[in-house]
Amino acid sequence: MNHWLSTLDARLAQLPVALALELPGGSRVGPERPDVALRFRGPTALAALAAGRLGHVGRAIVEGDVALEGSVRALMLAATGFLATDPAQEETGGWRRLLAWARSLRLHSPERDARQVQFHYDLSDDFYTLWLDPRRVYSCAYFRDNGMDLAAAQEAKLDHVCRKLRLAPGERFLDIGAGWGGLLLWAAQHYGVQATGITLSRHQHAYVGQRIAELGLAGRVQIELCDYRQFVPAQPFDKLASVGMLEHVGRAQMRHYFDIVHALVKPGGLVLNHGITAAAVGSAQLGAGLGDFIERYIFPGGELLHVSQLLQDTAAAGLEMVDTENLRPHYARTLWAWSDALERQLPEARAVLTAQIGAESAERALRAYRLYLAGSALGFEQGWMALYQMLSICPSGDPSYGPMRGAQSDYPFVRDALYVRSAPCSTNSNPAPPPT
Repeated sequence: MNHWLSTLDARLAQLPVALALELPGGSRVGPERPDVALRFRGPTALAALAAGRLGHVGRAIVEGDVALEGSVRALMLAATGFLATDPAQEETGGWRRLLAWARSLRLHSPERDARQVQFHYDLSDDFYTLWLDPRRVYSCAYFRDNGMDLAAAQEAKLDHVCRKLRLAPGERFLDIGAGWGGLLLWAAQHYGVQATGITLSRHQHAYVGQRIAELGLAGRVQIELCDYRQFVPAQPFDKLASVGMLEHVGRAQMRHYFDIVHALVKPGGLVLNHGITAAAVGSAQLGAGLGDFIERYIFPGGELLHVSQLLQDTAAAGLEMVDTENLRPHYARTLWAWSDALERQLPEARAVLTAQIGAESAERALRAYRLYLAGSALGFEQGWMALYQMLSICPSGDPSYGPMRGAQSDYPFVRDALYVRSAPCSTNSNPAPPPT
């Protein structure tokens, strides 16, 4: 036992931050004045830490079997020193892939997807408001300039998407998985489009409907509460975006999803998908127990595919990829901003969640979200996950359609429009700010 403790103490000494561990019997290893400490109430979680099964340690923290004292940033820096393998390189053999496919088929009916989406997004609007930007944009920001704060970077992301789609006044624009309406409202206010959003979250649907009325956009923006597989518009759209939606589709439904996207866009139209992807080709989920943690506490039914698989399904559905951009470091910075904002307001977050779901559930949820935000930030920094924007066209079949012969779309096949900054075509010079 003494030899085991001395080995553990030596391992702690090699970490980039000062971590102390209090063992179940009351003994302690590590520095006297640590940056972060973990108090273990039983041997199981301690064995998981020694084996590098970080997701299991996270579960023990959420369930109260391990007490966390100190900074989650410091905890994440320490955690990498216990990894036995790269979490991005989880074993991806044929049998495991088959099991993942069967699981995906089971998890992604319209009814189950609705429950899974509502589990996460309908937790508490007031809770999310504490740490998101004022527009409640719950996806990767775009730090176009290094000095941007989160709110400015989220607006830059919204505009980046609109510019990639070349939105123009009067066009019909669809946002699949519209969230709290950030992109939907930005596109209508600044680019003059007729905008439609769909969501499975009841809370988000109600909020966006309220914002549409407050901004006087009832004639130009609408939000529908429905599954993408059950959405039947009167006519195809000129442009389509889906931001933060791919993670909820499931590998078994992905080809069907892109078939539906193709049908929703007119010939010559543009499609932008923005989503988290796996770092390893063929990966079933993150290793070291991290995927299990996310599945259990944060995103039930969530699945990450490699970008190559997403582009293969895009092409198989008849869409042509014209631009793909990796924003992975941007998402790391976004998540750290969310994590820091939550850490600054832990008492307020605890009070909000307690009022919504009760004290015991509130504590579990708060622990889970602290680990999820900081752990995800770490994951994007380390390259365990990536974030891609994939722009595609729906070819018209007419070589003379578009700005260049053979374009068969509205896409110019030059990038100048993305890099020459100009003011958006605002149809409302003084749009009302979102509520804080």
